[in-house]
Amino acid sequence: MKPAELVALYPVLGKLPAGLLQRIVDTMQMLSVPAGTVVFDEHQPCRGFPFVLAGAIRVAKLSSSGRELPLYRVLAGESCIISSSCLLGHADYNARGVSEGPTTLALLPRPLFDEMLGEPAFRDFVFALFSERMAELMQLVEEVAFRKLDQRLAALLLGKGRVVHATHQQLADDLGSVREMVSRLLKGFAEQGLVRLGREQVEVLDAAGLRRVASVT
Repeated sequence: MKPAELVALYPVLGKLPAGLLQRIVDTMQMLSVPAGTVVFDEHQPCRGFPFVLAGAIRVAKLSSSGRELPLYRVLAGESCIISSSCLLGHADYNARGVSEGPTTLALLPRPLFDEMLGEPAFRDFVFALFSERMAELMQLVEEVAFRKLDQRLAALLLGKGRVVHATHQQLADDLGSVREMVSRLLKGFAEQGLVRLGREQVEVLDAAGLRRVASVT
């Protein structure tokens, strides 16, 4: 990869000294993985700072029973707050990251990450990342703690468009729930005329009705 291509995805790198940017390109490890690959897992050491060049990584917290609570997604041009915190704290991962589709990563070694933190522009980028993700996680805590599952499911469907191409299991994973509960709620939505259920898809018939469900307090 050429420096200009990396800067196009991560403009902050264009503010680094040219020599440092070239060392980043020369040193980073390129990884290409298929969909469903566990990129990192709980209790594993962090191997470096990831730049997502294509695809997406779904980061989730696992319970002892195997259920997942989705935390956030890392898209191309973004990076992972948990990887950053592990590098800064010299700690192992405390969540799992799985590729959602074919994904390409560039992994920056820890020594070079530590050196880059000495550059104000990159340091500001990392702390801005913490701020943004923290706001997202606080919203997630509010959703899980104060909103019922039917409200969260209605909001999720509304956010995915008129026709949602997903299995009941995938919707349950997005909500940190189980398939049986989501299927029961979807059946109820269908009986109310809010949605039509099909094979691996949900068609929204009454968006206003779903908005009422999502907004009930």
